[in-house]
Amino acid sequence: MKVLRKDFIIAKSQCAHTMTERRILEEIISPFIVKLAYAFQTDDKLYFVMEYVAGGDLFFHLKQRGTFSEDEIRFFASEIVTFLGQLHSKGIIYRDIKPENILIGKNGHLKFTDFGLSKDGMEFEDRELTYSVCGTPEYIAPEIIK
Repeated sequence: MKVLRKDFIIAKSQCAHTMTERRILEEIISPFIVKLAYAFQTDDKLYFVMEYVAGGDLFFHLKQRGTFSEDEIRFFASEIVTFLGQLHSKGIIYRDIKPENILIGKNGHLKFTDFGLSKDGMEFEDRELTYSVCGTPEYIAPEIIK
């Protein structure tokens, strides 16, 4: 379950991001996206109840094992490319790809989570580029951070 404080969302001007995340989770059906089971709210919080993904995240496995075999990397890369292709075909840009947002299901297939930084066609339909810098500092190219 993802719990978001409304006061934090408002203070950080994250309303549009939160609405986009919920819309993507509700509308896009893909074996690569963690399914949204329910969304509800109280006076001060928003709740996204999502499917449980038993395998943990890719970051955990990288930290535990250190490396993956070439076959595992090929498999993961093919699933990442397929997932991104599915989103792009629907006009969605997933802008927070990192090991912490990639879960591994019990069957070994990848599931993506955290669509808070995503953009969909409704937000940039007249432009070909988005101009905001976003992401986790550890994964951003150093020349962009300057």
